[in-house]
Amino acid sequence: MCSELSADLPDEDLGEHLYDAIDMYRMGSKPRCEEVEYLGMVREAIDRIEEGE
Repeated sequence: MCSELSADLPDEDLGEHLYDAIDMYRMGSKPRCEEVEYLGMVREAIDRIEEGE
């Protein structure tokens, strides 16, 4: 399931866990609209994994 949820995210932004993507992310490193979308996708994937979807 984790691989399905992380498949939409860029490989270079992911560590072993999706939390790494949030922890290692530098605010302002992407255009604002991409940043909001990217961080939202990561948080949604984390939430879905925690809920067991």
